[in-house]
Amino acid sequence: MITPELRASRFMKAAYNEPTDTTPLWIMRQAGRYLPEYMEVRNKVTFIELCKTPELAAQVTLDAQRILGVDAAILFADLLPLLEPMGMDLEYQKGEGPVIHNPIQSASEVDRLKRLEDLSTLQFVFDTVKLVRRDLPADIPLLGFAGAPFTLASYAIEGGGSRNYLNTKRIMYNDPGAWHALMETLTSSLIGYLNAQIEAGVQAVQVFDSWAGCLSPSDYREFVLPHTRTVIDGVSGNAPVINFLTGNPALLPIMAEAGGQIVGLDWRVDMADARQILGPDRAVQGNMDPVSLLADLDTLKARAKAVLDAAGTTGHIFNLGHGVFPEVPPESAKALVEIVHELGAAQRA
Repeated sequence: MITPELRASRFMKAAYNEPTDTTPLWIMRQAGRYLPEYMEVRNKVTFIELCKTPELAAQVTLDAQRILGVDAAILFADLLPLLEPMGMDLEYQKGEGPVIHNPIQSASEVDRLKRLEDLSTLQFVFDTVKLVRRDLPADIPLLGFAGAPFTLASYAIEGGGSRNYLNTKRIMYNDPGAWHALMETLTSSLIGYLNAQIEAGVQAVQVFDSWAGCLSPSDYREFVLPHTRTVIDGVSGNAPVINFLTGNPALLPIMAEAGGQIVGLDWRVDMADARQILGPDRAVQGNMDPVSLLADLDTLKARAKAVLDAAGTTGHIFNLGHGVFPEVPPESAKALVEIVHELGAAQRA
């Protein structure tokens, strides 16, 4: 539910291209290893235990928003637990990240991925949403999220991270019918999952296409665009959707066709060019290089100002072009929030 206080928040007003007193911001991975308060909780449990324990996931979500003073909280969760009830054997290995032990190895195996019918298997996510919304300030939106169909399909096929996505593209090229069937299974599952997050209490959702940057524009248009568009269309009537893709500026015009009230930009995209491509009716989010947070304070301020100047004063939500690195000093992240609020207010003055 979007209360009057939430609808009047900086984030929601920027999402709808309405004037704000300053530029709102939140930071991807704002509850992360760079924060001592996060590590105090994380050191007591494994990563997946943290994700699946609503009280702890809510605590780190709330702590990050409070400590940084950002204009939105982002739900502490992960992209991949969605795949477990769909038939994937998922494990988070120390030092290795997520591993799927039974990846889809050929087109003939795509029907092993089952449509997500029983959302109660992900109740820990919705319980976390409810706990966070209960304790979050009344004027601070809570953002939910999920992986985009291509990114989840790639995990299911590759079994983990990949440099060249050989197995994914092999299925995609050699059996388009099987590929589209796989994507349709993910698409319908994601619509239900994201709408359940909204029903539980988030005010907006971000769709992460973290791996689609490996594709050419023609491949993205043929194999990805229809499915991402279906997900966004299936959700956007209920809450603003942030459509975020990383790694390939050439995809921006086509990716924007998939929809989204807000288009998330990574640092490889020129902000001013993006605003021209997207037009005045779309809000944008981004897009400072995350490594900027390792620079000295004067450089950080200059880099933030460059993004703000290119984005303009309406319809911009400041963010990094991707998540915070663990090496970032917490003081730098806090300073960025103050810098953006100060410069954003000065712009409008």
